[in-house]
Amino acid sequence: MSSTALPAVTRETWLGHPKGLFLLFATEMWERFSYYGMRALLVLSLIAGVESANPGFGWSQSEALKLYGLFTGFVYFTPLIGGWLADNYLGQRKSVIIGGVLMAIGQFTLAAAIPGNLNLFYIGLVILVLGNGFFKPNISTMVGDLYEEGDARRDGAFTIFYMGINAGAFLAPLVCSTLGEDPARGWAYGYFAAGVGMVLSVIIQLLFARRYLGEIGTVPAAKRSLAQSGGKHAPLTPDEVDRLRVIFMLFVFVVLFWAAFEQAGGLMNIYANEKTDRMIGGFEVPAGWFQSLNPLFIVVLAPLFSAMWGKLGQAGRNPATPRKMVLGLVLTGIGFLAMVAAALESASGGKAAMSWLVIAYFFHTTGELCISPVGLSMVTKLAPLRLASLMMGVWFLINFVANWLAGIIGSYAESLGELSIFGGLAATLFIFAVILWLLSGTLVRWMHGAEDVKHA
Repeated sequence: MSSTALPAVTRETWLGHPKGLFLLFATEMWERFSYYGMRALLVLSLIAGVESANPGFGWSQSEALKLYGLFTGFVYFTPLIGGWLADNYLGQRKSVIIGGVLMAIGQFTLAAAIPGNLNLFYIGLVILVLGNGFFKPNISTMVGDLYEEGDARRDGAFTIFYMGINAGAFLAPLVCSTLGEDPARGWAYGYFAAGVGMVLSVIIQLLFARRYLGEIGTVPAAKRSLAQSGGKHAPLTPDEVDRLRVIFMLFVFVVLFWAAFEQAGGLMNIYANEKTDRMIGGFEVPAGWFQSLNPLFIVVLAPLFSAMWGKLGQAGRNPATPRKMVLGLVLTGIGFLAMVAAALESASGGKAAMSWLVIAYFFHTTGELCISPVGLSMVTKLAPLRLASLMMGVWFLINFVANWLAGIIGSYAESLGELSIFGGLAATLFIFAVILWLLSGTLVRWMHGAEDVKHA
């Protein structure tokens, strides 16, 4: 289970939460600005012609989507290694700084590779993957460490933290796509702006962590766990084993969710670029701007979800995590029904209305709020202390598998058509929601009261 926060840190609150939460919010916000700014440019810069006004690499759509899936997949594989290193050797705070510095270097490397230096571009992507492995699992684990076991605020805290993630993701395409898609500047300017965002994230953490986090994240979790057990390496208890089984069982369903959701940066991004009427009067909306819809909806809706989970938790009526995820799968499926409507409209010979994309991203967002932040919170409740960051890395491993699948799924759009892809994803999400509903009672029993609220 997550460690107990230091009282001196916990008492210093703002809006009912430790101030350290909002430091982690800001650190993650600028890191996500960096990542999502790059993500909005990646596929588009790969498929841009080498002789175009804004030259890229001239790849085919299929080639670009496969690389997109491979890259975004490995972004979520390396947290498994970074989490283990933090738990056993580095501690979370040091790992976050190492990861942030590496990711800034990676973004500036991508900027230097445009146009035409494909080998340098690959190097930049590899550096980003390595940096993310250090950063991603450890920033999330520290959020859980701010709260006592059984604190009803924890799900709400992760939803607030998630709002920070998406505030950065909202701003990113507006800045990076505006610069990168403009032939007068070019893709390199967009990638450079993403690098600046990463530098801001590192600076914020260096300046304020000691004040607002105290000793949280400075001592490796394995050492803290060993001290709590009197210096003995105790085996996992039966309850701990069951709780780990819950994490791995939910792995399957969350993989499906992310494989569908991550069409946003690939297939849906290309669909917005090529088959959507983006004209408002005489202004053509940049395709990358649609990447800001999901984080915009997160920023608007996250406080409502946070308040809702908190009130339900205090009343003892908060749905268990597996049941929240059932709802998330259904809502995401509804979003893909909107994309089915868009595909039908564009198939008639014209272009689809932008409203279909807005509707799809809205439902995808509500689905995400029922799955991703509560999943992060769940891992901090279920994982044994000595495995806290490692299991957060395992949770992000879901995204490794999902992004790899997302790239493969999206690459079939050229041969099968978008209608088949969007319709197939909607149907699959609904089927898996039913299966998870049937399994949810067993999963809740295996959690052994980890989500029960403990009142003072």
